[in-house]
Amino acid sequence: MTPHIVALVPMRHHSQRVPGKNYRNLAGKPLYQHVVSTLLGCPDIAQVVVDTDSPVIIEGLQKSFPRVHIIERPEHLRADQIPMNEVLVYDTSQVQADLYLQTHSTNPLLSAQTYSRAIQALLNHYPAYDSLFSVTRLQTRLWDQLGRAINHNPAILLQTQDLPPVYEENSCIYIFRKEHLVNRRNRLGERPLMFEISAEEAWDIDDELDFLVTEYLLMRKSQV
Repeated sequence: MTPHIVALVPMRHHSQRVPGKNYRNLAGKPLYQHVVSTLLGCPDIAQVVVDTDSPVIIEGLQKSFPRVHIIERPEHLRADQIPMNEVLVYDTSQVQADLYLQTHSTNPLLSAQTYSRAIQALLNHYPAYDSLFSVTRLQTRLWDQLGRAINHNPAILLQTQDLPPVYEENSCIYIFRKEHLVNRRNRLGERPLMFEISAEEAWDIDDELDFLVTEYLLMRKSQV
Protein backbone atom coordinates (compact mmCIF):
# COMPACT_ATOMS: atom_id res chain seq x y z
CA MET A 1 0.00 0.00 0.00
CA THR A 2 1.28 3.47 -0.89
CA PRO A 3 2.14 5.38 2.30
CA HIS A 4 0.35 8.64 3.06
CA ILE A 5 3.11 11.27 3.01
CA VAL A 6 2.71 14.78 4.36
CA ALA A 7 5.19 17.58 3.68
CA LEU A 8 5.80 19.92 6.63
CA VAL A 9 7.26 23.38 5.99
CA PRO A 10 7.92 25.64 8.98
CA MET A 11 7.91 29.36 8.11
CA ARG A 12 8.45 32.02 10.72
CA HIS A 13 7.39 35.64 10.31
CA HIS A 14 10.48 36.91 12.08
CA SER A 15 13.98 36.30 10.73
CA GLN A 16 17.12 37.13 12.69
CA ARG A 17 19.61 37.77 9.88
CA VAL A 18 17.47 38.66 6.85
CA PRO A 19 14.31 40.58 7.83
CA GLY A 20 11.14 39.03 6.43
CA LYS A 21 13.05 36.60 4.25
CA ASN A 22 10.34 33.94 4.04
CA TYR A 23 7.98 36.33 2.23
CA ARG A 24 10.59 38.54 0.54
CA ASN A 25 10.45 38.64 -3.26
CA LEU A 26 12.83 36.23 -4.98
CA ALA A 27 12.90 35.92 -8.78
CA GLY A 28 9.42 37.36 -9.16
CA LYS A 29 7.49 35.88 -6.23
CA PRO A 30 7.70 35.56 -2.44
CA LEU A 31 10.34 33.10 -1.28
CA TYR A 32 7.90 30.71 0.40
CA GLN A 33 5.90 30.27 -2.83
CA HIS A 34 8.81 28.50 -4.54
CA VAL A 35 8.86 25.54 -2.17
CA VAL A 36 5.08 25.35 -1.91
CA SER A 37 4.70 25.18 -5.69
CA THR A 38 7.38 22.51 -5.93
CA LEU A 39 5.88 20.33 -3.19
CA LEU A 40 2.40 20.56 -4.71
CA GLY A 41 3.93 19.27 -7.93
CA CYS A 42 5.45 16.20 -6.28
CA PRO A 43 3.22 13.16 -6.96
CA ASP A 44 4.53 11.26 -3.91
CA ILE A 45 3.27 13.90 -1.47
CA ALA A 46 -0.38 13.66 -0.48
CA GLN A 47 -0.65 16.91 1.45
CA VAL A 48 1.40 20.07 1.99
CA VAL A 49 1.28 21.62 5.46
CA VAL A 50 2.74 25.01 6.39
CA ASP A 51 3.41 25.83 10.03
CA THR A 52 3.67 29.60 10.49
CA ASP A 53 3.04 32.54 12.78
CA SER A 54 3.10 35.00 9.86
CA PRO A 55 -0.13 36.81 8.93
CA VAL A 56 1.53 37.75 5.61
CA ILE A 57 2.18 34.09 4.72
CA ILE A 58 -1.21 32.91 5.96
CA GLU A 59 -2.99 35.48 3.79
CA GLY A 60 -0.83 34.64 0.78
CA LEU A 61 -1.42 30.90 1.15
CA GLN A 62 -5.18 31.29 1.50
CA LYS A 63 -5.25 33.41 -1.64
CA SER A 64 -2.83 31.52 -3.90
CA PHE A 65 -2.63 27.98 -2.48
CA PRO A 66 -6.02 26.98 -1.02
CA ARG A 67 -4.97 23.30 -1.09
CA VAL A 68 -2.28 23.93 1.51
CA HIS A 69 -3.18 23.12 5.10
CA ILE A 70 -2.10 25.88 7.50
CA ILE A 71 -1.07 25.30 11.11
CA GLU A 72 -0.86 28.54 13.04
CA ARG A 73 2.13 28.08 15.32
CA PRO A 74 1.10 28.47 18.99
CA GLU A 75 2.67 31.23 21.03
CA HIS A 76 4.74 28.89 23.22
CA LEU A 77 6.60 27.56 20.17
CA ARG A 78 7.51 30.91 18.57
CA ALA A 79 10.66 31.89 20.48
CA ASP A 80 14.05 31.74 18.71
CA GLN A 81 15.43 29.15 21.11
CA ILE A 82 12.64 26.60 20.60
CA PRO A 83 14.11 23.47 18.93
CA MET A 84 12.64 22.60 15.54
CA ASN A 85 11.95 19.08 16.78
CA GLU A 86 9.46 20.46 19.31
CA VAL A 87 7.67 22.39 16.57
CA LEU A 88 7.48 19.19 14.52
CA VAL A 89 6.11 17.19 17.47
CA TYR A 90 3.26 19.68 17.63
CA ASP A 91 2.69 19.62 13.87
CA THR A 92 2.54 15.83 13.71
CA SER A 93 -0.09 15.90 16.45
CA GLN A 94 -2.25 18.07 14.20
CA VAL A 95 -1.92 16.18 10.91
CA GLN A 96 -1.70 12.40 10.61
CA ALA A 97 0.55 10.61 8.10
CA ASP A 98 2.54 7.43 7.59
CA LEU A 99 5.65 9.48 6.77
CA TYR A 100 6.50 13.14 7.16
CA LEU A 101 8.86 15.02 4.87
CA GLN A 102 10.17 18.24 6.37
CA THR A 103 11.85 20.90 4.28
CA HIS A 104 12.40 24.67 4.38
CA SER A 105 11.24 27.64 2.35
CA THR A 106 14.90 28.75 2.25
CA ASN A 107 15.80 25.92 -0.18
CA PRO A 108 13.98 27.17 -3.31
CA LEU A 109 16.24 25.33 -5.78
CA LEU A 110 15.08 21.86 -4.72
CA SER A 111 13.05 20.10 -7.40
CA ALA A 112 9.99 17.88 -7.18
CA GLN A 113 12.11 15.09 -8.66
CA THR A 114 14.61 15.38 -5.80
CA TYR A 115 11.84 15.15 -3.22
CA SER A 116 10.50 12.05 -4.99
CA ARG A 117 13.95 10.46 -5.19
CA ALA A 118 14.44 11.01 -1.45
CA ILE A 119 11.07 9.42 -0.65
CA GLN A 120 11.74 6.42 -2.87
CA ALA A 121 15.24 6.02 -1.43
CA LEU A 122 13.84 5.58 2.07
CA LEU A 123 10.95 3.36 0.97
CA ASN A 124 13.37 1.13 -0.92
CA HIS A 125 15.63 0.74 2.13
CA TYR A 126 13.02 0.48 4.90
CA PRO A 127 13.30 -1.03 7.51
CA ALA A 128 17.09 -1.26 7.23
CA TYR A 129 16.97 2.54 7.50
CA ASP A 130 14.22 4.14 9.57
CA SER A 131 14.57 7.80 8.53
CA LEU A 132 16.39 9.99 6.00
CA PHE A 133 18.31 13.24 5.96
CA SER A 134 19.91 15.08 3.06
CA VAL A 135 23.60 15.82 2.81
CA THR A 136 26.09 17.64 0.61
CA ARG A 137 29.37 15.97 -0.31
CA LEU A 138 32.54 17.83 0.66
CA GLN A 139 35.92 17.02 -0.83
CA THR A 140 38.15 19.73 0.52
CA ARG A 141 40.85 19.90 3.19
CA LEU A 142 39.11 20.25 6.54
CA TRP A 143 40.63 21.13 9.92
CA ASP A 144 39.22 21.28 13.44
CA GLN A 145 39.46 24.24 15.80
CA LEU A 146 42.77 22.96 17.19
CA GLY A 147 44.42 22.91 13.79
CA ARG A 148 44.21 19.14 13.34
CA ALA A 149 43.48 17.66 9.93
CA ILE A 150 40.07 15.96 9.80
CA ASN A 151 39.94 14.19 6.48
CA HIS A 152 43.48 14.28 5.07
CA ASN A 153 47.14 13.76 5.85
CA PRO A 154 48.92 17.13 5.51
CA ALA A 155 52.15 15.29 4.63
CA ILE A 156 50.48 13.77 1.54
CA LEU A 157 49.16 16.46 -0.79
CA LEU A 158 46.37 14.66 -2.60
CA GLN A 159 44.23 16.44 -5.16
CA THR A 160 41.02 17.47 -3.46
CA GLN A 161 38.97 15.27 -5.81
CA ASP A 162 40.94 12.28 -4.50
CA LEU A 163 40.23 13.01 -0.83
CA PRO A 164 37.79 10.71 0.97
CA PRO A 165 34.48 12.60 1.04
CA VAL A 166 32.81 13.86 4.17
CA TYR A 167 29.15 14.88 4.24
CA GLU A 168 27.45 18.00 5.55
CA GLU A 169 23.90 17.77 6.90
CA ASN A 170 22.33 20.46 4.74
CA SER A 171 18.85 20.61 6.38
CA CYS A 172 17.08 20.45 3.00
CA ILE A 173 15.09 17.24 3.49
CA TYR A 174 14.18 15.07 6.48
CA ILE A 175 11.83 12.09 6.25
CA PHE A 176 10.66 10.40 9.42
CA ARG A 177 7.85 8.62 11.21
CA LYS A 178 5.91 10.24 14.03
CA GLU A 179 6.78 7.58 16.60
CA HIS A 180 10.51 8.10 16.13
CA LEU A 181 10.16 11.86 16.40
CA VAL A 182 8.04 11.71 19.55
CA ASN A 183 10.09 9.02 21.28
CA ARG A 184 13.51 10.45 20.46
CA ARG A 185 12.61 14.16 20.18
CA ASN A 186 14.65 13.98 16.99
CA ARG A 187 13.84 13.84 13.27
CA LEU A 188 16.55 11.22 12.88
CA GLY A 189 15.81 7.66 13.90
CA GLU A 190 18.36 5.13 15.11
CA ARG A 191 19.38 4.20 11.54
CA PRO A 192 19.10 7.27 9.29
CA LEU A 193 19.86 7.10 5.58
CA MET A 194 22.04 9.84 4.09
CA PHE A 195 20.64 11.24 0.84
CA GLU A 196 23.09 13.23 -1.27
CA ILE A 197 22.04 16.45 -3.03
CA SER A 198 24.23 18.57 -5.27
CA ALA A 199 25.65 21.73 -3.70
CA GLU A 200 23.84 23.93 -6.22
CA GLU A 201 20.41 22.45 -5.56
CA ALA A 202 20.96 22.42 -1.82
CA TRP A 203 21.74 26.16 -1.61
CA ASP A 204 20.23 27.61 1.57
CA ILE A 205 19.25 31.25 1.99
CA ASP A 206 20.76 32.41 5.25
CA ASP A 207 22.05 35.93 4.43
CA GLU A 208 21.96 38.63 1.77
CA LEU A 209 24.65 36.98 -0.36
CA ASP A 210 22.62 33.77 -0.42
CA PHE A 211 19.65 35.74 -1.73
CA LEU A 212 21.69 37.15 -4.60
CA VAL A 213 23.28 33.82 -5.52
CA THR A 214 20.01 31.88 -5.31
CA GLU A 215 18.17 34.43 -7.41
CA TYR A 216 20.86 34.22 -10.07
CA LEU A 217 20.67 30.42 -10.09
CA LEU A 218 16.87 30.48 -10.33
CA MET A 219 16.93 32.94 -13.20
CA ARG A 220 19.55 30.89 -15.02
CA LYS A 221 17.51 27.73 -14.47
CA SER A 222 14.38 29.36 -15.92
CA GLN A 223 16.27 30.30 -19.08
CA VAL A 224 17.52 26.78 -19.81
